[in-house]
Amino acid sequence: MKILVNLFLIALTILSAQGQIKPKQTLEITITGVPISEQGRLNGAYPVSVDGYIDMWKIGKVRAAGLKSAQLASSIAAKFQSAQIYTDPVFQVLNRAAAEEEKRAKELVKDTKKFTVGGQVTRPGQQQWTEGTTLYGAVQSASPTPFGALNRVKLYRNGKVYTYNLKTDTHKGLLIYANDLIEVPEKKWNGG
Repeated sequence: MKILVNLFLIALTILSAQGQIKPKQTLEITITGVPISEQGRLNGAYPVSVDGYIDMWKIGKVRAAGLKSAQLASSIAAKFQSAQIYTDPVFQVLNRAAAEEEKRAKELVKDTKKFTVGGQVTRPGQQQWTEGTTLYGAVQSASPTPFGALNRVKLYRNGKVYTYNLKTDTHKGLLIYANDLIEVPEKKWNGG
């Protein structure tokens, strides 16, 4: 449980810094709302210097580090407007490094979504949860033993215990959720 909490905190830290521009990154900047000939001068890749600035035509250095892409785009537009170069420029800033960090953080959070199957199965333990996983599918993926009582499968969720009969179609489609615990009990002496 401590590992899951730590992974979640790491993911939150990454997500909270999501989109922040850092020194030594390269940003892709495009502009619309100006003549096409001007777009050619401004559209392109801009390296962020070690001290956190980008250098742009006509307006010089612009602080980038610590800002998010939308904030930098607004800052650039404001500088061009205040310098009376353009009246209504629209900038877009793409920070590919931040997009990759966000993707990794989402995958890290996704990896913490698990369910557990135990009891009379050949592959007990935690498994990756995905939306749409059914109780029957979860038990089958854990490979029940011949001694497993599929008519009395227990589902532990939020401190409550539910019992389902997976020999009937009505219970096979029951959806499970992340953190569910499933137990396949042993058959009774009479086979039940």
